[in-house]
Amino acid sequence: MKHPREVLLGAQAATVSLPVCDHYSGVEVRMRKSLQLQAEMMQEFGACVFDVTLDCEDGAPVGGEAEHAAMVVALATLAPEKARVAVRVHAVDHSAFEADMAIIAGNLSRQLSHIMIPKVESLADVLKAEQALLAASADDLPLHVLIESPLAVHNAFEIAAHPRVQSLSFGLMDFVSSHGGAIPAGGMSSQGQFTHPLVVRAKLEIASACHAYGKVPSHCVVTEFNDVAAMTTAARRAACELGYTRMWSIHPNQIRPILEAFAPTEGEIEDATKIIAAASHADWAPISFDGKLHDRASYRYFWQVLERAHQTGRTLPAEARIYFDAAL
Repeated sequence: MKHPREVLLGAQAATVSLPVCDHYSGVEVRMRKSLQLQAEMMQEFGACVFDVTLDCEDGAPVGGEAEHAAMVVALATLAPEKARVAVRVHAVDHSAFEADMAIIAGNLSRQLSHIMIPKVESLADVLKAEQALLAASADDLPLHVLIESPLAVHNAFEIAAHPRVQSLSFGLMDFVSSHGGAIPAGGMSSQGQFTHPLVVRAKLEIASACHAYGKVPSHCVVTEFNDVAAMTTAARRAACELGYTRMWSIHPNQIRPILEAFAPTEGEIEDATKIIAAASHADWAPISFDGKLHDRASYRYFWQVLERAHQTGRTLPAEARIYFDAAL
């Protein structure tokens, strides 16, 4: 029996698949709590449902960058097998960038899921980061990049095309502030970021660039971290309206709402399971389901529903679970 991913995605099977939540912490006590929470939720869901990104850019005190990087290395080595831990280093034009990459990539090339590069403006910045990885003998370590300015948005397609780049994230607050007051402060709010035309345009450009090259678009933060309703609404809009498949968390309270918002419903999982099972039984020829014609184009969509359910820790019917158990 051929696996649906092989049959339906073909060359697209190389498309990057990441957990839907990327959780950031930059202070040691919060880093430790984040890693502990990740381990607990791995036990709960039977899979790693969110990344932990240890932050050097905003976390390191001025003048203490090297010490902070060394502390991040020590913490990352504590993560259990199959955990997904990443590090955000300083920007490529920061004085601590080279040391960050040497210390972190040089010591953690096998433990890290990726390295996040902030304030990427162009392909040249990606190439500089790649050279730093090679210098640290971290040849296979992927890069995620943070798009935070109008110029970076303009160059998003070229950045996304680079083979080492797995994901583009949108940096909302820096993007708004980079406009010199042309975008009001409300553009950074949980509601305003979905209504201001320049902000929405930037989000769509990033999502489109990622989908063009099989990369993962990661949505920006919601700063009202105690407002679960605002968090949930923003996550659902990012997923359903703007084409994002991943989102940042900056507080543990935001992780589960993101998982819920990006997960398919029970009804969607049930329909996808039935359609994929019927398609497999028909050797992937066209079928009729509930009076509608389905073929490989729609099979591809429903298979991706099941993949998203697996990524978000949803309970899958036995007919669907076999595909993921076999892949372990």
